[in-house]
Amino acid sequence: MGQPFKRALGLFDAVMIVIGGIIGAGIFINPYIVAQRLESPSLVIGAWLAGAAIALMGALAYAELGAMFPAAGGQYVYLRDAYHPVVAFLYGWALLLMIESGAMAAVAMTFAEYAVRLVSDRPHASALIGAGGVRAVAIGAIVFLSIVNYLGVIPGSRLLNVFVVLKVAALAVLIAGGLWFSGIVEAAQQVAAPGSTGTFAAFGAALIPIVFAYGGWQNANYVAEEIKDPRRILPICLLAGTAIVALVYVTINVAYLKALGLGGLAATATPASDAARLLFGAAGDRFVTAAIAISTFGFLNLCVLAPTRVYYAMAADGAFFPQVARVHPRFQTPSLAIVLQSSWAIALTLTGTYGQLLDYVVFADWIFFGLTVGAVFIFRFTHPDAPRPFRTWGYPVTPALFVLAAIGIVLSVIRVSPYQSLIGAGLMLAGIPAFYFWKSNSGARSPDPGARS
Repeated sequence: MGQPFKRALGLFDAVMIVIGGIIGAGIFINPYIVAQRLESPSLVIGAWLAGAAIALMGALAYAELGAMFPAAGGQYVYLRDAYHPVVAFLYGWALLLMIESGAMAAVAMTFAEYAVRLVSDRPHASALIGAGGVRAVAIGAIVFLSIVNYLGVIPGSRLLNVFVVLKVAALAVLIAGGLWFSGIVEAAQQVAAPGSTGTFAAFGAALIPIVFAYGGWQNANYVAEEIKDPRRILPICLLAGTAIVALVYVTINVAYLKALGLGGLAATATPASDAARLLFGAAGDRFVTAAIAISTFGFLNLCVLAPTRVYYAMAADGAFFPQVARVHPRFQTPSLAIVLQSSWAIALTLTGTYGQLLDYVVFADWIFFGLTVGAVFIFRFTHPDAPRPFRTWGYPVTPALFVLAAIGIVLSVIRVSPYQSLIGAGLMLAGIPAFYFWKSNSGARSPDPGARS
């Protein structure tokens, strides 16, 4: 099984993991979808505030669970002990096969496209553009970050910290520009977007891209076994990191609305670039290109660092290749789990199939989010006297509201994309025979989730 993980991550590192796991490229691009679906700026901001409330309720539940079971794999451990090992396995199966590896491929390609665009006016940059050029940059980024994280959680975490600070700083510049120079927007621009409505259904539809933008706080739980004092730090980092992201997301949308107006925001698929160009001139477009490249590179690093601990936990339970449960004796990382996930992500990048995979499982995260928060109720009933260094604020109301929100989100996605959802469900359920195959060929027993804490 290898040596235990090294507890090397402090509070700042953990907060950066939460922020870095939530903020990718979407906030630079996707707010226009929300503006298209709502009829006033106040409704747009209200929707982003509602998304923040949902995310914070989820983070509260994960804080209780993480403090109870500070073990590698996080969400996998909670699902295993609250429901059944097969439920936890299906989560890890979907994470590796589709969700995380597909996200790595997609984010790597986005990084490559913006990085190439950033240097395209420099000598020799044309060699990067053309047949396979962008794809080669994407694969190079995956390989580089895999090596960094293979060599230790500290190098991976330090690199993540730098890029999270840079991406938040870039967003802060856009926020400041939008708020300080809001006078450039004509009153006529502050009108409803074409086709927007004020119905409850429209508000719910607008929430879908918002809640997906807020997802990612669970990454800190994955690496709980490498946090110095997880029972104390996990609740703090989950709440602080999610709150910081909520503040950034709400204020950047205020800035977009002030710079572009509701109609202008709804009319563009590149709101950050348009706002920056309007505020800062030609340099603004280049600034946003750099910001997106920085943000996606940092997010890609996080994809390598955190979720690989889930595959380690699966293997430690005898529900996956046993070699994946090995911790590198020198670097104290789940080295084979890193190699496995990155290799699959590279294969998806080469074949270009990551987009389809992400479409098929776009609802899967929220199925497992809902189940995980529901585990708070189960553990309160089955383990009433278990030590709880942190208790979910507002229990039972806040976790119940989150579970209801998760159900609504999943149903909305199924209604909008029934075909993709059906295929995604089939791909996930295909993990059931895989689970029993691995378990039948392993004599391993599921370990106590607190045994390595």
